[in-house]
Amino acid sequence: MSQHSTALLTPTSLERALDQNEAIQETVEQSAAELCVINAVLKQEVPEHVKTGDVAEALQKTDEIESRIQNSAGNLEQVNQALKEEIKARADLERQLASTQAELEQVQNAAQNSAPASEGERRAS
Repeated sequence: MSQHSTALLTPTSLERALDQNEAIQETVEQSAAELCVINAVLKQEVPEHVKTGDVAEALQKTDEIESRIQNSAGNLEQVNQALKEEIKARADLERQLASTQAELEQVQNAAQNSAPASEGERRAS
């Protein structure tokens, strides 16, 4: 198997990065969903007279953290999409390169086979 076909079968660093990012994105999305549920329960279960001072500030902070986590998950999704597009573009370029190299090799072989015999080859015949 040629070096080029082997390269097409093994995961690239971009593909490994994409796999890692997708796993991280899933974890971030799950964390945001869990935090959303926790916030909803806290807001519903904590009596209004207790939602003052530090408790009110903690509830506000968890809302802000939930929002940042959701934004981060969205950002990861955009990064993952960009990685997917880059991986596809590179794979297309690698296929084009392999095809071009194969064509070049055929042309070179045809040129060698149709080249006039050298002086030494003519004398031997």
